[in-house]
Amino acid sequence: MLFNRKSTRIFYGWWIVGAAFLIAMYCGGVVFYGFTAIFEPIANDMGWSYAQISLAASLRGLELGLLAPLTGILTDRLGPRRLIFAGAIITALGLFLLSRTTSLATFYGAFALIAIGMSATTLTVLMTAVASWFRLKVGIACGIAMSGFGFSGLLVPLIVKLIDIFDWRMTISILAAGVLAIVLPLSFVFRHRPEQYGYQPDGLEEASSPLSNTSTATQSPKSNFRVTQVLRSVTFWRIAMTFMVHVILISSVITHIMPYLSSIGMDRTRAGFVAMILPILSVGGRLGFGWLADRSDRRRVASIAFGLITIGLFCFGSAPSAGLWLLVPFLFLFGVGYGGSTGIRPSLVVEYFGHANFGSIFGFIVGINALGGIVGPFLAGWVFDTWGSYQGVWLASSGLAVAAVLLIYNVSPVKIIPESDTRD
Repeated sequence: MLFNRKSTRIFYGWWIVGAAFLIAMYCGGVVFYGFTAIFEPIANDMGWSYAQISLAASLRGLELGLLAPLTGILTDRLGPRRLIFAGAIITALGLFLLSRTTSLATFYGAFALIAIGMSATTLTVLMTAVASWFRLKVGIACGIAMSGFGFSGLLVPLIVKLIDIFDWRMTISILAAGVLAIVLPLSFVFRHRPEQYGYQPDGLEEASSPLSNTSTATQSPKSNFRVTQVLRSVTFWRIAMTFMVHVILISSVITHIMPYLSSIGMDRTRAGFVAMILPILSVGGRLGFGWLADRSDRRRVASIAFGLITIGLFCFGSAPSAGLWLLVPFLFLFGVGYGGSTGIRPSLVVEYFGHANFGSIFGFIVGINALGGIVGPFLAGWVFDTWGSYQGVWLASSGLAVAAVLLIYNVSPVKIIPESDTRD
């Protein structure tokens, strides 16, 4: 069936952006941001250490790292709908298993299953789907879609309340049912490439457009590279290493924010509110930096975002000694910087490597980034178990963020000759 541009006043790509937003909001809230809410109840109920529980988040990162390149390749070839549908079922099964866990082996197995499902449901697949439908507005379109992850913070107080009313096991079962009720229907909104349905990217009449007049990219998004070319380039590895640092920092803070705040004397209700506000504030960064990325040098925009993260982390680590008022600038600086650096990642891939193999290339970058998700949460948990404090982790992390600023600021265009055959 062909979708005629004249049959609707809204370009179909924006419906895909909307569906991606809702999936990101629910799945991000349940699996990523919501994990901090169940962290302490599981520790109290099962008697496991913080490092043992944090390892579950690391295993989630390991699975995502192994599967992201494959997921990207499959999305390029099969389209996003089938992957999202299957991923929702697998994620729900993993959550149901988690709600029945009685041992560490089952606990880790449930998270591995959740990671497999999430790899087919969220970041790589959603961003590939959106980027396929946009050229001129890819930055803001991806920013809007990824804002769903920011608004998913709204689910944290709800999860805390459900745990208070029921317990953590019943809460996870309810959330698993929600995956099936919300994500499965939304999967049918997704279409692969606009040309297959009678559209042009951005809803334009012509396939070509004067990109040079509306973008300040260092190279045209029409320059498409083979995946093997990209993997051999210094540019790819600079971008990949920058965002691996990004994931180390973000995953550590998101996983441990409520345990950290509890350790410095804040009650769970207030800590849950802080955990909710952080991703919501990231929405401003996702949208604002996404808009700016379509109009400015993306390297500098990303550098500014990581600079905000650096200052925010310093405030976060200094709060126990200098005063809890530092949590306010932390929320604004870290939240906006985190959202901005997250939102700009897809458009950076488009700018330097083109659209033809976006899913495959983005999948490899996400896979490498996931190594940070393995290291970050576990290391933060181990530090707390060893020294009884998180403060040193956050102060050291602010220094690591400076390294990310230097890496991304010095990214240069790919120094290889594009090939006309974009098939890998």
